[in-house]
Amino acid sequence: MVQKGKIGVTTDNIFPIIKKFLYSDQEIFLREIVSNAVDATQKIKTLSDRGEFKGELGELSVRVTLNKEQKTVTISDRGIGMTAEEVDKYINQIALSSANEFLDKYKDDANAIIGHFGLGFYSSFMVSNRVEIISKSYKKDEPAVKWTCDGSPEFTMQETEKDERGTDIVLHIDDEYKEFLEKERIESLLVKYCKFLPVPIIFGKKQDWKEGKLIDTEEDNIINDVNPLWRQKPAGLKDEDYIKFYRDLYPMSFNEEPMFWIHLNVDYPFNLTGILYFPKIKNNLDLQRNKIQLYSNQVYVTDSVEGIVPEFLTLLHGVIDSPDIPLNVSRSYLQGDNNVKKISSHITKKVADKLEELFKKERTQFQEKWDSLKLFIEYGMLTDDKFYDRAAKFSLLKNTEGEYFTFEEYKTLVSGSQTDKNGDIINLYCSNKQEQYSHIEAAKEKGYDVLLMDGQLDVHWVGLLEQKLEKTRFVRVDSDIIDHIIQKEDIKEIVLSDKQKETLTHTIKAQLPAIEKTEFTVDFKALGESSRPVQIVQNEFSRRMKEMAAMQQQMAFYGELPDTYQVVLNTQHPSIKSLIDASKEKDKELLLKEITEDGKIKQMIDLALLSGGMLKGEALSNFVKRSFDMIK
Repeated sequence: MVQKGKIGVTTDNIFPIIKKFLYSDQEIFLREIVSNAVDATQKIKTLSDRGEFKGELGELSVRVTLNKEQKTVTISDRGIGMTAEEVDKYINQIALSSANEFLDKYKDDANAIIGHFGLGFYSSFMVSNRVEIISKSYKKDEPAVKWTCDGSPEFTMQETEKDERGTDIVLHIDDEYKEFLEKERIESLLVKYCKFLPVPIIFGKKQDWKEGKLIDTEEDNIINDVNPLWRQKPAGLKDEDYIKFYRDLYPMSFNEEPMFWIHLNVDYPFNLTGILYFPKIKNNLDLQRNKIQLYSNQVYVTDSVEGIVPEFLTLLHGVIDSPDIPLNVSRSYLQGDNNVKKISSHITKKVADKLEELFKKERTQFQEKWDSLKLFIEYGMLTDDKFYDRAAKFSLLKNTEGEYFTFEEYKTLVSGSQTDKNGDIINLYCSNKQEQYSHIEAAKEKGYDVLLMDGQLDVHWVGLLEQKLEKTRFVRVDSDIIDHIIQKEDIKEIVLSDKQKETLTHTIKAQLPAIEKTEFTVDFKALGESSRPVQIVQNEFSRRMKEMAAMQQQMAFYGELPDTYQVVLNTQHPSIKSLIDASKEKDKELLLKEITEDGKIKQMIDLALLSGGMLKGEALSNFVKRSFDMIK
């Protein structure tokens, strides 16, 4: 007898479906149907373990079969199966979920039940113009049933013949989605979504290369690893196992190995397993994101975990798996889920624990890894206050000599020599050892230590440290004259008339080359007769703002401003003293003419530019030619 009817969709039950099962990506259908088949297989195993099913389990696998001629994809299992009454209840009445009912009944034994059969199933209609269910229940004397629907609320259901228990879902693929009739496409989706499902997923046969072509063998092609590494007990695993798994996850990483890893295994107050790897990260944050794969009971959910885990953790690689993570919901829903928030906080704690343990027990190794860890740790400190509190204990400062210090260790090192007149500790740093070499050497001659801050986030990090560390400032070593960069006492002002300042400024600026998007100011400081006559420095604040603007769109305004440098004249140097004396008597045009003809001031300015890496192109060529002319 053929039963006809309409699928029971009411306003009372349609909204939960829209909320949880409104997919934006058609390819998700395969994950849903295969997951349901795994569900059914896990159910029969549970019933057998409890003695409620006495029959032979036989082979328990899920087979995916492609028939391009008939335009079908079939997903078959030997699981629990369904009676006609159950098909009517779980398929025709969409609001019900057999998995939920099964879990309520067998909650102590059914942790492996994946999804919500009867709900995710309907994703199949995104790519199919007709779907058939052919199912035979494990219950004795229950006839097999065939259910057919073309995507409208109308269906047919009738008895049919089926030799073995289990369910076949036959998808008649719509012409619009014929890409899902290609073997490579289906295999790629199975690998993406089903690679670690707990029941063997079989798709075709393994192939061998013979006589110049691939030939099917007799061996089934099993897509998945039913017992992935993160589900195993850490005590029985070796480093080689973790490294092999990393390469399996990221085959395009070639010979790159992770520095170390964390094996997560939590069963209270939530369930969480996984392995998180620390890759070598030196720069370019964006290239490192979205390498964590999120699973729910070994079912792939997403690799777009930003907003689900703390932002800085998106730089880690690996796998997170938890049945407490909803499978079929949007990322925005996940972000607000309380279990997800708890899991996120726990992972942050475990990461901090691992880093602190490595620092305390194996500090030498930690220091060797610091250059690769630094970006990750700085990112965490900048974006997560709780992580900052933990990381402040093991974060390191590295100086230009390659020595490493904790914050407290460095404070002890420099507080005696690098404390200014206001009691602030001035931490000097460079961003490029080669370009700022002369400034670094000048600082060392004063007995100062110089930190190396050449990382992508360093300019933001030092700003954060200035907020967190009491009476501490970070100043780049070329931001002022070394005699004034750490002011021990008040600086005596140089007394010049307004006319002198105008004349000298006009004269000096006329000797400077034109550099695109660069402006110069002129200042006068008494630096001693033996100090350089001319030095060029860049203001710490304006330079830092421009560097931050390069990374933060909301600060783009600063990025458009020109670079501002200060040309500092040493008023106690003999050549500059003569220039100042001349400015008392001569107007700016006459003084400029004489200075230009003499060429010495021009040479001094070019030397200052050259030491800062700012003399280039035509200006550099002219400097070299002038230098040779002077020594003829």
